Amino acid sequence: MPTHNLPPVLARLVRIITWTENALLIAMLALMVGLAAAQIVFRNFFGISITSADQMLRLLVLWVAFLGAVAASREGKHIHVDAIARWLPIRVKSGVVAITDLFTLAVCLILAWQALRFMQGAHISGEMAFGSLPVWVAASIIPLAFTLISLRYGLRLMHHVQEALGREEIK
Repeated sequence: MPTHNLPPVLARLVRIITWTENALLIAMLALMVGLAAAQIVFRNFFGISITSADQMLRLLVLWVAFLGAVAASREGKHIHVDAIARWLPIRVKSGVVAITDLFTLAVCLILAWQALRFMQGAHISGEMAFGSLPVWVAASIIPLAFTLISLRYGLRLMHHVQEALGREEIK
């Protein structure tokens, strides 16, 4: 998503969020690979296992999947159907894409809200994911990811509306 047409403060915020997303994704992938490798070595060579490693790996898979979805939405590499849109004139295509951006934004905001409600319920119940890690902390990636995806689609929506109205260059 181009940031050159955004106000400088918003463009800087988007760059900081993007850097943080990438750093988290890299760190979690490295932790996941390292933990899985350590678990294999300890089980096969020493006959022991790391306590709660399997639960931690499942949680890391969840976090990496959601961070990957955020990165995919940032890069426009998400799954989308454009069977009809590819044959439309450029300005009309931008309008159609803006409508789908609006729909996706609405769905992601609803999902973020519902995930936040789930987290609040888990916080009140005091349920634990494993060890001393509360479920609400483990699940915090869900509303965060849907909120970040919503932010991306909000920016995409503004961009495509500007293109459809002829106020921004279409590339």
